[in-house]
Amino acid sequence: MYRTEIEAGRDASLTPRECDVVGLLGRGCTYEQIGLRLGISLNTVTSHIKNAYRKLEVHSAAAAVMRAVELHLIGESSPDHGMVDDAPLAYDEYQG
Repeated sequence: MYRTEIEAGRDASLTPRECDVVGLLGRGCTYEQIGLRLGISLNTVTSHIKNAYRKLEVHSAAAAVMRAVELHLIGESSPDHGMVDDAPLAYDEYQG
């Protein structure tokens, strides 16, 4: 039996950190940039992304961002978790 998108969306509950990561993906950040911005390792970024994809039942960054916006998990109507501000990434934030 196939689940409808509405049924799948009801089960999608991302952690605040997963929302932060998906939100930064939506702003065009690379995994490295997300890790530096949030102060987490590349492996942790990857883990958050895998978990978010599974929960949102998607297979790409674009689909994850779109689904998270549709479900009001990220975007203007989502709560601010205090970790990701609206300022663009500074060039030196992701240069090693």
